Amino acid sequence: MTQGPPADLKLQRTSRDPSTVPGLLEDWLAGALPPGAAPEVTLRSGIDANGMSSETLVFDATWTEDGERRTEEYVARVAPSPDEFPVFQGYALQDQYDAIRIVGGRTEVPVPTVGLVEPTGEVLGTPFFLMGRIEGVVPPDVPPYNWGDNWLADATPEQQRRLQDNTVRAIAGLHAIHDAADTFAFLDRSGHPGATPLERNLAWVRSWYDWSVPDLGRSPIAERTLAWLEAHLPDTSAADTVLCWGDSRIGNVLYRDFAPVGVLDWEMAAIGPREMDLSWMVFAHMVFESITAVFEMPGMPHFMREDDVKATYEELTGVRLGDLTWYHLYNAVQWCIVFMRTGARQIHFGEIERPEDIETLFHHKPLMERLLAEAGA
Repeated sequence: MTQGPPADLKLQRTSRDPSTVPGLLEDWLAGALPPGAAPEVTLRSGIDANGMSSETLVFDATWTEDGERRTEEYVARVAPSPDEFPVFQGYALQDQYDAIRIVGGRTEVPVPTVGLVEPTGEVLGTPFFLMGRIEGVVPPDVPPYNWGDNWLADATPEQQRRLQDNTVRAIAGLHAIHDAADTFAFLDRSGHPGATPLERNLAWVRSWYDWSVPDLGRSPIAERTLAWLEAHLPDTSAADTVLCWGDSRIGNVLYRDFAPVGVLDWEMAAIGPREMDLSWMVFAHMVFESITAVFEMPGMPHFMREDDVKATYEELTGVRLGDLTWYHLYNAVQWCIVFMRTGARQIHFGEIERPEDIETLFHHKPLMERLLAEAGA
């Protein structure tokens, strides 16, 4: 019998002392708000059940305005410190801020209201921006929602399908933004070679992988897949270029009544073909199902099935998606890199020993091997 899953998979993201945060934010807000505001900050718990990249601080701020005290709830999206093994090469917080702002202004897709930006890093050590806090629940990553004993796994199949379809609807809303290539030109991977957005995105992933190698070494399966991707790049010359949320999975959404009320986490936002987002959404569930199978758990095989997601998207948009195999393998490499980076961070914080084989960190390796075999790679 396979040993059951570990009870605690939480990942440490920072060595920050949380007791220092309220005072630092109060001093900053005192300078950002009108004189006499006298801000007070109460730090709530961070959102530590989901996400692997940025630090998220949840707090209440109280200040004087027009002679009365008012309180608002905020979330601070904080870039990680470069010396604490960040997941990404860079954190363009202004780009994330602008993407959320534009989406909020041009669509019905629910995104947080963005507020003040601190771009210098002088307050918390790294830059951050504020968002209005949204009440909702998130399908947990730690442990994954498909392991059971959580609100989504315990829901009826009809409720689960409603969540799935509503999330596809949100992605369709993002893809409907007119003239995305110009509107979101700041999200193009223009610093990377390639004649199309997809080529530049692939070059960005290759660069991200190369940047990650020195900490833990090379991955044969990631490099084999990258070579296959470069040799089999889809022809997207006739495809629409849309705003791709990037990290388009249900673990980055706040829900109420199985409908999105907050689309979060925009570090991976880019422009490219529609399939990038739809594959990421499906592939993320495939990864969790693959991990669940290792522990001989039932999982949720009826949920986020590729054919169902594609059919819903086509019904909503009138656009037929192409084959997703290339995009699944493209995303598989990105998951490899995420596991490389989070593994390096776990070693840094003493949570795990340095592995002899880097690929033991890749929880989705069996899935990746199957996809490669099916693709004839």
